[in-house]
Amino acid sequence: MRALISVSDKTGVVDFAKGLRELGWEVIATGGTMKLLRDSGVEVINISDVTGFPEICDGRVKTLHPNVHGGLLARRDDPEHLKALRENRIEFIDMVCVNLYPFRETIAKPGVEMEDAIENIDIGGPSMLRSAAKNWVDVTVVCDPADYAQILSEIRAGGNTEKATRLKLSAKAYTHTAQYDAMIATYMRAQAGLDEKLFLEFDLVQPLRYGENPHQSAKFYREGAATPYSLAFAKQLGGKELSYNNIQDANAALSIVREFDEPFCVGLKHMNPCGAAVGTDVLDAWTKAYEADKVSIFGGIVATNRPVTREAAEAMKPIFLEIIMAPKFEEGALEVLGTKKNLRLLEVDMTRDERRPRQYVSVNGGLLVQELDVETKSVAADMCVTEAKPTDAQLADLDFGWRIVKHVKSNAIVAVKDGRTLGVGAGQMNRIGSAELALEQARAAGVTEGLVLASDGFFPFDDCVTLAAEYGVAAIAQPGGSVRDEDSIRKADACGIAMCFVGERHFKH
Repeated sequence: MRALISVSDKTGVVDFAKGLRELGWEVIATGGTMKLLRDSGVEVINISDVTGFPEICDGRVKTLHPNVHGGLLARRDDPEHLKALRENRIEFIDMVCVNLYPFRETIAKPGVEMEDAIENIDIGGPSMLRSAAKNWVDVTVVCDPADYAQILSEIRAGGNTEKATRLKLSAKAYTHTAQYDAMIATYMRAQAGLDEKLFLEFDLVQPLRYGENPHQSAKFYREGAATPYSLAFAKQLGGKELSYNNIQDANAALSIVREFDEPFCVGLKHMNPCGAAVGTDVLDAWTKAYEADKVSIFGGIVATNRPVTREAAEAMKPIFLEIIMAPKFEEGALEVLGTKKNLRLLEVDMTRDERRPRQYVSVNGGLLVQELDVETKSVAADMCVTEAKPTDAQLADLDFGWRIVKHVKSNAIVAVKDGRTLGVGAGQMNRIGSAELALEQARAAGVTEGLVLASDGFFPFDDCVTLAAEYGVAAIAQPGGSVRDEDSIRKADACGIAMCFVGERHFKH
Protein backbone atom coordinates (compact mmCIF):
# COMPACT_ATOMS: atom_id res chain seq x y z
CA MET A 1 0.00 0.00 0.00
CA ARG A 2 1.29 3.45 -0.86
CA ALA A 3 0.37 6.94 0.33
CA LEU A 4 1.29 10.23 -1.35
CA ILE A 5 1.68 13.10 1.13
CA SER A 6 2.02 16.74 0.10
CA VAL A 7 0.71 19.28 2.62
CA SER A 8 0.94 23.00 3.26
CA ASP A 9 -0.54 22.66 6.76
CA LYS A 10 1.93 20.26 8.35
CA THR A 11 0.05 19.88 11.63
CA GLY A 12 0.37 16.25 12.77
CA VAL A 13 1.79 15.04 9.46
CA VAL A 14 5.01 13.60 10.91
CA ASP A 15 3.14 11.37 13.36
CA PHE A 16 0.67 10.41 10.63
CA ALA A 17 3.46 9.39 8.24
CA LYS A 18 5.24 7.48 11.00
CA GLY A 19 2.00 5.66 11.77
CA LEU A 20 1.59 4.66 8.14
CA ARG A 21 5.17 3.42 7.94
CA GLU A 22 4.69 1.36 11.10
CA LEU A 23 1.68 -0.25 9.42
CA GLY A 24 3.81 -1.22 6.41
CA TRP A 25 2.79 1.53 4.01
CA GLU A 26 5.20 3.21 1.63
CA VAL A 27 5.17 7.00 1.79
CA ILE A 28 5.72 9.24 -1.25
CA ALA A 29 6.25 12.94 -0.62
CA THR A 30 7.02 16.21 -2.36
CA GLY A 31 9.22 19.23 -1.69
CA GLY A 32 8.93 20.68 1.80
CA THR A 33 6.85 17.77 3.07
CA MET A 34 9.53 15.30 1.99
CA LYS A 35 12.26 17.34 3.72
CA LEU A 36 10.28 17.57 6.96
CA LEU A 37 9.54 13.83 7.03
CA ARG A 38 13.12 12.83 6.24
CA ASP A 39 14.46 15.24 8.85
CA SER A 40 12.07 13.58 11.32
CA GLY A 41 13.41 10.12 10.52
CA VAL A 42 10.58 8.93 8.25
CA GLU A 43 11.58 6.86 5.22
CA VAL A 44 10.16 8.64 2.19
CA ILE A 45 10.11 8.11 -1.58
CA ASN A 46 10.76 11.26 -3.62
CA ILE A 47 7.90 12.08 -6.01
CA SER A 48 10.49 12.43 -8.80
CA ASP A 49 11.38 8.75 -8.35
CA VAL A 50 7.74 7.90 -9.04
CA THR A 51 7.27 10.18 -12.06
CA GLY A 52 10.79 9.77 -13.46
CA PHE A 53 10.74 13.51 -13.98
CA PRO A 54 12.19 16.35 -11.90
CA GLU A 55 10.13 19.13 -10.35
CA ILE A 56 10.21 22.07 -12.77
CA CYS A 57 9.05 25.69 -13.05
CA ASP A 58 9.89 26.47 -9.40
CA GLY A 59 7.81 23.51 -8.22
CA ARG A 60 4.75 24.46 -10.26
CA VAL A 61 4.95 21.09 -12.02
CA LYS A 62 5.74 18.02 -9.96
CA THR A 63 2.66 15.77 -9.56
CA LEU A 64 0.89 16.41 -12.89
CA HIS A 65 1.99 13.08 -14.35
CA PRO A 66 0.33 9.81 -15.50
CA ASN A 67 2.35 7.86 -12.92
CA VAL A 68 0.51 9.82 -10.23
CA HIS A 69 -2.98 10.18 -11.67
CA GLY A 70 -2.97 6.76 -13.31
CA GLY A 71 -2.08 5.24 -9.95
CA LEU A 72 -4.95 7.14 -8.35
CA LEU A 73 -7.70 6.84 -10.96
CA ALA A 74 -7.30 3.23 -12.14
CA ARG A 75 -10.22 1.07 -11.02
CA ARG A 76 -9.02 -2.05 -9.27
CA ASP A 77 -11.97 -4.08 -10.64
CA ASP A 78 -11.50 -3.13 -14.31
CA PRO A 79 -9.20 -5.49 -16.29
CA GLU A 80 -8.51 -2.85 -18.94
CA HIS A 81 -7.40 -0.33 -16.29
CA LEU A 82 -5.14 -2.93 -14.70
CA LYS A 83 -3.68 -3.85 -18.10
CA ALA A 84 -2.94 -0.18 -18.86
CA LEU A 85 -1.08 0.21 -15.56
CA ARG A 86 1.00 -2.93 -16.17
CA GLU A 87 1.92 -1.90 -19.71
CA ASN A 88 2.98 1.56 -18.52
CA ARG A 89 4.67 0.34 -15.32
CA ILE A 90 2.41 2.44 -13.11
CA GLU A 91 1.84 1.39 -9.51
CA PHE A 92 -1.29 2.00 -7.47
CA ILE A 93 -1.43 4.92 -5.06
CA ASP A 94 -3.88 3.96 -2.30
CA MET A 95 -3.99 7.19 -0.36
CA VAL A 96 -3.55 10.89 -1.03
CA CYS A 97 -2.91 13.23 1.90
CA VAL A 98 -3.02 16.79 0.58
CA ASN A 99 -4.03 20.21 1.81
CA LEU A 100 -3.67 23.25 -0.36
CA TYR A 101 -1.52 26.37 -0.61
CA PRO A 102 -2.70 29.06 1.85
CA PHE A 103 -4.58 31.23 -0.65
CA ARG A 104 -7.05 32.63 1.87
CA GLU A 105 -4.29 33.59 4.30
CA THR A 106 -2.29 35.19 1.50
CA ILE A 107 -5.05 37.47 0.18
CA ALA A 108 -6.00 38.43 3.74
CA LYS A 109 -2.61 40.10 4.25
CA PRO A 110 -2.71 43.90 4.04
CA GLY A 111 -1.36 45.19 0.75
CA VAL A 112 -0.90 41.78 -0.84
CA GLU A 113 0.15 41.98 -4.48
CA MET A 114 -1.69 39.99 -7.14
CA GLU A 115 1.57 38.22 -8.04
CA ASP A 116 1.78 36.77 -4.51
CA ALA A 117 -1.84 35.70 -4.67
CA ILE A 118 -1.30 33.93 -7.99
CA GLU A 119 1.70 32.01 -6.65
CA ASN A 120 -0.51 30.65 -3.89
CA ILE A 121 -3.00 29.10 -6.30
CA ASP A 122 -2.45 25.36 -5.97
CA ILE A 123 -2.71 23.29 -9.15
CA GLY A 124 -1.34 19.84 -8.42
CA GLY A 125 -2.99 19.60 -5.00
CA PRO A 126 -6.60 20.01 -6.16
CA SER A 127 -5.91 17.70 -9.10
CA MET A 128 -4.72 14.91 -6.81
CA LEU A 129 -7.58 15.44 -4.38
CA ARG A 130 -10.15 15.26 -7.17
CA SER A 131 -8.57 12.15 -8.71
CA ALA A 132 -8.43 10.35 -5.38
CA ALA A 133 -11.93 11.48 -4.42
CA LYS A 134 -13.36 10.26 -7.73
CA ASN A 135 -11.87 6.80 -7.09
CA TRP A 136 -12.98 6.74 -3.42
CA VAL A 137 -14.06 3.10 -3.65
CA ASP A 138 -10.37 2.14 -3.72
CA VAL A 139 -8.48 5.27 -2.64
CA THR A 140 -8.46 7.12 0.68
CA VAL A 141 -8.31 10.90 0.28
CA VAL A 142 -7.28 13.06 3.25
CA CYS A 143 -7.37 16.87 3.37
CA ASP A 144 -7.92 17.53 7.07
CA PRO A 145 -5.39 16.73 9.83
CA ALA A 146 -8.34 16.11 12.15
CA ASP A 147 -8.96 12.85 10.27
CA TYR A 148 -5.47 11.38 10.74
CA ALA A 149 -6.24 9.53 13.98
CA GLN A 150 -9.39 7.81 12.69
CA ILE A 151 -7.64 6.74 9.49
CA LEU A 152 -4.73 5.16 11.36
CA SER A 153 -7.13 3.47 13.76
CA GLU A 154 -9.13 1.89 10.94
CA ILE A 155 -6.00 0.69 9.14
CA ARG A 156 -4.71 -0.91 12.35
CA ALA A 157 -8.04 -2.64 12.85
CA GLY A 158 -8.73 -3.87 9.32
CA GLY A 159 -5.73 -3.27 7.09
CA ASN A 160 -7.39 -0.34 5.29
CA THR A 161 -9.92 2.40 5.84
CA GLU A 162 -13.59 1.45 5.83
CA LYS A 163 -15.59 2.04 2.66
CA ALA A 164 -18.05 4.35 4.43
CA THR A 165 -15.15 6.43 5.71
CA ARG A 166 -13.67 6.73 2.21
CA LEU A 167 -17.00 8.03 0.91
CA LYS A 168 -17.17 10.68 3.64
CA LEU A 169 -13.57 11.68 2.99
CA SER A 170 -14.30 11.95 -0.73
CA ALA A 171 -17.18 14.33 -0.06
CA LYS A 172 -14.96 16.30 2.29
CA ALA A 173 -12.24 16.57 -0.36
CA TYR A 174 -14.66 17.87 -2.99
CA THR A 175 -15.95 20.40 -0.48
CA HIS A 176 -12.36 21.48 0.19
CA THR A 177 -11.57 21.97 -3.51
CA ALA A 178 -14.91 23.67 -4.17
CA GLN A 179 -14.27 26.19 -1.39
CA TYR A 180 -10.75 26.74 -2.65
CA ASP A 181 -11.88 27.35 -6.23
CA ALA A 182 -14.65 29.67 -5.03
CA MET A 183 -12.11 31.76 -3.10
CA ILE A 184 -9.87 32.01 -6.14
CA ALA A 185 -12.79 32.80 -8.44
CA THR A 186 -14.03 35.52 -6.08
CA TYR A 187 -10.57 37.09 -5.89
CA MET A 188 -9.88 36.93 -9.62
CA ARG A 189 -13.34 38.23 -10.49
CA ALA A 190 -12.78 41.20 -8.18
CA GLN A 191 -9.48 41.93 -9.93
CA ALA A 192 -11.23 41.74 -13.30
CA GLY A 193 -14.22 43.82 -12.21
CA LEU A 194 -16.80 41.07 -12.77
CA ASP A 195 -19.88 40.88 -10.57
CA GLU A 196 -22.54 38.81 -12.35
CA LYS A 197 -21.79 35.83 -10.05
CA LEU A 198 -21.56 35.75 -6.26
CA PHE A 199 -19.77 33.00 -4.35
CA LEU A 200 -20.29 32.76 -0.59
CA GLU A 201 -18.48 30.58 1.91
CA PHE A 202 -19.74 30.15 5.45
CA ASP A 203 -18.85 27.58 8.11
CA LEU A 204 -21.34 26.09 10.53
CA VAL A 205 -21.07 27.54 14.04
CA GLN A 206 -23.92 25.53 15.52
CA PRO A 207 -27.38 24.17 14.83
CA LEU A 208 -30.00 26.21 16.69
CA ARG A 209 -32.88 24.81 18.74
CA TYR A 210 -35.28 26.50 16.34
CA GLY A 211 -35.59 29.63 14.22
CA GLU A 212 -37.63 32.78 14.64
CA ASN A 213 -40.50 30.57 15.87
CA PRO A 214 -40.47 27.04 17.35
CA HIS A 215 -41.81 25.43 14.16
CA GLN A 216 -38.87 26.75 12.08
CA SER A 217 -35.52 24.95 11.91
CA ALA A 218 -32.34 27.06 11.84
CA LYS A 219 -28.55 26.97 11.81
CA PHE A 220 -25.90 29.62 12.51
CA TYR A 221 -23.00 30.05 10.05
CA ARG A 222 -20.04 32.42 9.94
CA GLU A 223 -17.64 33.76 7.33
CA GLY A 224 -14.13 32.39 7.11
CA ALA A 225 -12.26 35.50 8.25
CA ALA A 226 -12.73 36.86 11.77
CA THR A 227 -14.64 40.15 11.84
CA PRO A 228 -14.79 42.80 14.60
CA TYR A 229 -18.17 43.51 16.21
CA SER A 230 -19.30 40.04 15.15
CA LEU A 231 -21.31 37.66 17.28
CA ALA A 232 -20.15 34.83 15.00
CA PHE A 233 -16.63 35.15 16.49
CA ALA A 234 -17.61 36.09 20.06
CA LYS A 235 -16.46 34.08 23.07
CA GLN A 236 -19.34 32.92 25.25
CA LEU A 237 -18.33 32.85 28.91
CA GLY A 238 -21.55 31.67 30.45
CA GLY A 239 -25.24 31.03 30.05
CA LYS A 240 -27.37 28.81 27.87
CA GLU A 241 -27.18 28.36 24.11
CA LEU A 242 -28.01 31.35 21.92
CA SER A 243 -31.28 31.33 20.00
CA TYR A 244 -32.01 32.63 16.50
CA ASN A 245 -33.69 35.74 17.91
CA ASN A 246 -30.86 36.26 20.41
CA ILE A 247 -28.38 36.33 17.55
CA GLN A 248 -30.45 38.80 15.53
CA ASP A 249 -30.88 41.13 18.49
CA ALA A 250 -27.26 40.86 19.59
CA ASN A 251 -26.07 41.72 16.09
CA ALA A 252 -28.26 44.83 16.09
CA ALA A 253 -26.84 45.87 19.47
CA LEU A 254 -23.26 45.45 18.27
CA SER A 255 -23.99 47.63 15.24
CA ILE A 256 -25.04 50.42 17.59
CA VAL A 257 -22.03 50.02 19.88
CA ARG A 258 -19.80 50.37 16.83
CA GLU A 259 -20.90 54.02 16.51
CA PHE A 260 -19.24 55.22 19.72
CA ASP A 261 -15.72 55.74 21.01
CA GLU A 262 -16.62 57.21 24.42
CA PRO A 263 -18.03 54.91 27.16
CA PHE A 264 -21.41 53.76 25.85
CA CYS A 265 -24.13 51.26 26.71
CA VAL A 266 -27.28 50.19 24.91
CA GLY A 267 -30.24 48.06 25.94
CA LEU A 268 -32.07 46.44 23.04
CA LYS A 269 -35.32 44.56 22.39
CA HIS A 270 -36.59 43.19 19.08
CA MET A 271 -33.69 44.76 17.16
CA ASN A 272 -34.48 48.30 18.35
CA PRO A 273 -32.71 50.20 21.15
CA CYS A 274 -34.92 50.76 24.20
CA GLY A 275 -32.30 52.74 26.10
CA ALA A 276 -28.87 54.06 25.13
CA ALA A 277 -26.43 56.44 26.75
CA VAL A 278 -22.88 57.70 26.87
CA GLY A 279 -21.27 58.16 30.28
CA THR A 280 -18.09 58.82 32.19
CA ASP A 281 -17.51 55.06 32.51
CA VAL A 282 -19.34 51.79 31.94
CA LEU A 283 -21.34 52.02 35.18
CA ASP A 284 -22.50 55.55 34.40
CA ALA A 285 -23.43 54.61 30.82
CA TRP A 286 -25.37 51.52 32.00
CA THR A 287 -27.22 53.48 34.68
CA LYS A 288 -28.34 56.14 32.21
CA ALA A 289 -29.34 53.57 29.56
CA TYR A 290 -31.34 51.56 32.09
CA GLU A 291 -33.11 54.60 33.50
CA ALA A 292 -34.07 55.68 29.95
CA ASP A 293 -36.60 52.80 29.82
CA LYS A 294 -36.74 50.52 32.86
CA VAL A 295 -39.75 48.63 31.52
CA SER A 296 -38.64 47.65 28.01
CA ILE A 297 -35.19 46.42 29.05
CA PHE A 298 -36.80 43.47 30.87
CA GLY A 299 -35.61 40.33 29.06
CA GLY A 300 -33.44 42.43 26.76
CA ILE A 301 -29.87 42.51 25.53
CA VAL A 302 -27.15 44.85 26.77
CA ALA A 303 -23.96 45.81 24.94
CA THR A 304 -21.19 48.13 26.05
CA ASN A 305 -17.87 49.16 24.50
CA ARG A 306 -15.97 49.06 27.81
CA PRO A 307 -14.91 46.13 30.03
CA VAL A 308 -17.62 45.29 32.52
CA THR A 309 -16.44 46.01 36.07
CA ARG A 310 -17.65 44.43 39.30
CA GLU A 311 -19.58 47.63 40.09
CA ALA A 312 -21.33 47.61 36.70
CA ALA A 313 -22.08 43.90 37.07
CA GLU A 314 -23.67 44.46 40.47
CA ALA A 315 -25.88 47.16 38.95
CA MET A 316 -26.93 44.88 36.08
CA LYS A 317 -27.46 41.72 38.14
CA PRO A 318 -30.91 42.52 39.59
CA ILE A 319 -32.35 43.07 36.09
CA PHE A 320 -33.56 40.11 34.03
CA LEU A 321 -31.35 40.20 30.91
CA GLU A 322 -30.80 37.65 28.17
CA ILE A 323 -27.29 38.69 27.06
CA ILE A 324 -24.53 41.07 28.12
CA MET A 325 -21.81 41.82 25.54
CA ALA A 326 -18.55 43.64 26.13
CA PRO A 327 -14.93 43.58 24.95
CA LYS A 328 -14.04 42.03 28.31
CA PHE A 329 -15.48 41.05 31.69
CA GLU A 330 -13.27 41.70 34.69
CA GLU A 331 -12.83 38.83 37.12
CA GLY A 332 -15.04 40.49 39.70
CA ALA A 333 -17.79 40.96 37.11
CA LEU A 334 -17.69 37.26 36.25
CA GLU A 335 -18.01 36.37 39.94
CA VAL A 336 -21.11 38.54 40.23
CA LEU A 337 -22.83 37.61 36.96
CA GLY A 338 -21.72 33.98 36.90
CA THR A 339 -24.33 33.16 39.54
CA LYS A 340 -27.10 33.75 36.95
CA LYS A 341 -26.90 30.43 35.12
CA ASN A 342 -29.05 31.39 32.12
CA LEU A 343 -27.44 34.79 31.47
CA ARG A 344 -25.22 34.72 28.37
CA LEU A 345 -21.96 36.64 28.76
CA LEU A 346 -20.19 37.30 25.47
CA GLU A 347 -16.76 38.81 24.92
CA VAL A 348 -16.68 40.48 21.50
CA ASP A 349 -13.74 41.84 19.54
CA MET A 350 -14.45 45.58 19.26
CA THR A 351 -11.28 46.54 17.42
CA ARG A 352 -11.75 49.49 15.09
CA ASP A 353 -11.72 48.34 11.46
CA GLU A 354 -11.86 50.57 8.38
CA ARG A 355 -13.20 47.85 6.12
CA ARG A 356 -16.79 48.10 4.84
CA PRO A 357 -18.32 44.65 5.35
CA ARG A 358 -21.05 43.40 3.06
CA GLN A 359 -24.56 42.73 4.33
CA TYR A 360 -26.66 39.89 2.93
CA VAL A 361 -30.45 39.78 3.12
CA SER A 362 -32.40 36.85 1.71
CA VAL A 363 -35.59 37.38 -0.23
CA ASN A 364 -37.76 34.70 -1.78
CA GLY A 365 -35.68 33.23 -4.58
CA GLY A 366 -32.89 35.80 -4.27
CA LEU A 367 -30.32 37.65 -2.23
CA LEU A 368 -29.76 41.35 -1.66
CA VAL A 369 -26.17 42.47 -1.09
CA GLN A 370 -25.04 45.89 0.08
CA GLU A 371 -22.22 47.53 1.98
CA LEU A 372 -22.96 47.67 5.69
CA ASP A 373 -24.02 51.16 6.80
CA VAL A 374 -20.93 51.86 8.92
CA GLU A 375 -20.17 55.47 8.03
CA THR A 376 -21.95 58.22 9.96
CA LYS A 377 -21.52 61.95 9.54
CA SER A 378 -21.06 63.95 12.71
CA VAL A 379 -23.75 66.58 13.23
CA ALA A 380 -21.97 69.93 13.02
CA ALA A 381 -22.94 73.55 13.64
CA ASP A 382 -22.56 74.48 9.97
CA MET A 383 -25.39 72.06 9.09
CA CYS A 384 -27.92 74.33 10.81
CA VAL A 385 -30.52 75.77 8.41
CA THR A 386 -32.62 77.78 10.88
CA GLU A 387 -32.36 81.15 12.61
CA ALA A 388 -32.05 79.44 16.00
CA LYS A 389 -28.70 77.72 16.49
CA PRO A 390 -28.03 74.67 18.67
CA THR A 391 -25.94 75.12 21.80
CA ASP A 392 -22.82 72.99 22.20
CA ALA A 393 -24.72 70.66 24.53
CA GLN A 394 -27.59 70.35 22.08
CA LEU A 395 -25.17 69.73 19.22
CA ALA A 396 -23.63 66.86 21.19
CA ASP A 397 -27.10 65.43 21.82
CA LEU A 398 -28.03 65.78 18.16
CA ASP A 399 -24.91 63.87 17.16
CA PHE A 400 -25.69 61.18 19.75
CA GLY A 401 -29.29 60.89 18.56
CA TRP A 402 -28.17 60.75 14.93
CA ARG A 403 -25.93 57.76 15.66
CA ILE A 404 -28.76 55.97 17.45
CA VAL A 405 -31.62 56.67 15.03
CA LYS A 406 -29.78 55.04 12.11
CA HIS A 407 -30.17 51.71 13.94
CA VAL A 408 -33.88 52.07 14.69
CA LYS A 409 -36.38 50.42 12.36
CA SER A 410 -37.75 52.96 9.85
CA ASN A 411 -39.70 55.17 10.12
CA ALA A 412 -37.51 56.17 13.07
CA ILE A 413 -37.52 59.07 15.51
CA VAL A 414 -35.36 59.33 18.64
CA ALA A 415 -35.74 61.85 21.47
CA VAL A 416 -32.55 62.61 23.41
CA LYS A 417 -31.28 64.75 26.26
CA ASP A 418 -27.95 64.81 28.10
CA GLY A 419 -26.43 61.93 26.14
CA ARG A 420 -29.18 59.37 26.57
CA THR A 421 -32.34 58.32 24.80
CA LEU A 422 -35.64 59.33 26.39
CA GLY A 423 -37.96 58.12 23.63
CA VAL A 424 -37.70 55.81 20.64
CA GLY A 425 -40.33 55.67 17.90
CA ALA A 426 -39.72 52.73 15.58
CA GLY A 427 -41.22 51.11 12.52
CA GLN A 428 -44.36 53.18 12.07
CA MET A 429 -46.02 53.51 8.69
CA ASN A 430 -45.73 57.30 8.85
CA ARG A 431 -43.11 59.54 10.44
CA ILE A 432 -45.52 61.51 12.62
CA GLY A 433 -46.55 58.24 14.26
CA SER A 434 -42.95 57.50 15.23
CA ALA A 435 -42.53 61.08 16.51
CA GLU A 436 -45.62 60.75 18.69
CA LEU A 437 -44.28 57.54 20.23
CA ALA A 438 -40.83 58.96 20.97
CA LEU A 439 -42.08 62.27 22.36
CA GLU A 440 -44.78 60.68 24.51
CA GLN A 441 -42.15 58.40 26.06
CA ALA A 442 -39.99 61.45 26.83
CA ARG A 443 -42.97 63.24 28.42
CA ALA A 444 -43.73 60.14 30.52
CA ALA A 445 -40.13 60.33 31.76
CA GLY A 446 -40.85 63.87 32.96
CA VAL A 447 -38.82 65.73 30.33
CA THR A 448 -40.79 68.54 28.70
CA GLU A 449 -38.07 70.95 27.59
CA GLY A 450 -34.56 70.94 26.18
CA LEU A 451 -35.13 67.75 24.17
CA VAL A 452 -33.48 67.14 20.81
CA LEU A 453 -34.95 64.99 18.08
CA ALA A 454 -33.27 62.87 15.39
CA SER A 455 -35.03 61.47 12.33
CA ASP A 456 -33.61 58.80 10.00
CA GLY A 457 -35.42 60.33 6.99
CA PHE A 458 -36.51 63.79 5.91
CA PHE A 459 -39.78 65.44 6.99
CA PRO A 460 -42.26 65.37 4.10
CA PHE A 461 -44.43 67.95 5.91
CA ASP A 462 -44.01 70.38 8.79
CA ASP A 463 -46.23 68.29 11.13
CA CYS A 464 -43.26 66.69 12.93
CA VAL A 465 -41.83 70.13 13.69
CA THR A 466 -45.23 71.31 14.97
CA LEU A 467 -45.49 68.27 17.24
CA ALA A 468 -41.88 68.69 18.42
CA ALA A 469 -42.62 72.25 19.55
CA GLU A 470 -45.56 71.02 21.65
CA TYR A 471 -43.23 68.64 23.53
CA GLY A 472 -40.47 71.14 24.27
CA VAL A 473 -38.00 70.09 21.58
CA ALA A 474 -35.16 72.60 21.19
CA ALA A 475 -33.27 71.14 18.23
CA ILE A 476 -33.74 68.62 15.44
CA ALA A 477 -31.39 66.63 13.20
CA GLN A 478 -32.76 65.22 9.96
CA PRO A 479 -31.35 64.41 6.50
CA GLY A 480 -33.12 67.16 4.54
CA GLY A 481 -33.89 66.71 0.88
CA SER A 482 -37.69 66.95 0.83
CA VAL A 483 -39.41 69.16 -1.73
CA ARG A 484 -41.15 70.66 1.34
CA ASP A 485 -37.98 71.38 3.32
CA GLU A 486 -38.79 75.09 3.35
CA ASP A 487 -42.10 74.38 5.14
CA SER A 488 -40.24 72.60 7.95
CA ILE A 489 -37.61 75.36 8.16
CA ARG A 490 -40.28 78.09 8.39
CA LYS A 491 -42.13 76.17 11.09
CA ALA A 492 -38.90 75.63 13.05
CA ASP A 493 -38.10 79.35 12.82
CA ALA A 494 -41.61 80.22 14.01
CA CYS A 495 -41.21 77.88 16.99
CA GLY A 496 -37.62 78.86 17.84
CA ILE A 497 -36.30 75.36 17.12
CA ALA A 498 -32.80 74.83 15.74
CA MET A 499 -32.71 72.34 12.88
CA CYS A 500 -29.73 70.71 11.18
CA PHE A 501 -29.77 69.06 7.75
CA VAL A 502 -27.15 66.30 7.92
CA GLY A 503 -27.28 65.48 4.22
CA GLU A 504 -27.53 61.71 4.53
CA ARG A 505 -30.34 59.33 5.42
CA HIS A 506 -30.21 56.06 7.35
CA PHE A 507 -33.26 53.96 6.50
CA LYS A 508 -33.32 50.57 8.20
CA HIS A 509 -35.96 48.25 6.79
